[in-house]
Amino acid sequence: MLAHADAIATVGVRDIEAAREFYGNVLGLLEGEPGDCPQPDVLIFRSGNTRVQVYRSDFAGTNQATAITWDVGERIVEIVDTLKAKGATFERYDIPGMRLEGELYVTEGFKVTWLKDPDGNILSINGK
Repeated sequence: MLAHADAIATVGVRDIEAAREFYGNVLGLLEGEPGDCPQPDVLIFRSGNTRVQVYRSDFAGTNQATAITWDVGERIVEIVDTLKAKGATFERYDIPGMRLEGELYVTEGFKVTWLKDPDGNILSINGK
C-alpha cells in the first residue's frame, strides 16, 4: 500500500532556530521553500531525493535510538571530516565486532558513526 509513496524523516526539536543552524549549516541540508510547509515551528529540509521534517516538540531528544541514517558510500571519511571541522562531535558506543578508527566504527566493508543534534536526537552516517 505504501511501497510507492515517499517517506519523510521526522525529528522533534525544542529550538527551531538552533535546528535550522545545525541541519542547514552544520549538516549542509538544503532548507525547503517557505511554501513547502506553511505551519509555524516546522522546517523542511532536502536530503538527496528525500525530505527531513524538523518540528518543535516538548519530547525532543527523548528517543534513545537512531532517528535518521544517511548512507554516503565511499565519501564517509570526507563527510565526517567536514562535519568535525564544522564543530560536530561524534558519539562513542561499545559495539562488539567493530573497531574504532578516529570517528568511525569499522568492520569488513562497512563504516558507521553517530552524532547528536542540539536536542540529543541520534543521527547516523554510514558508508564503505
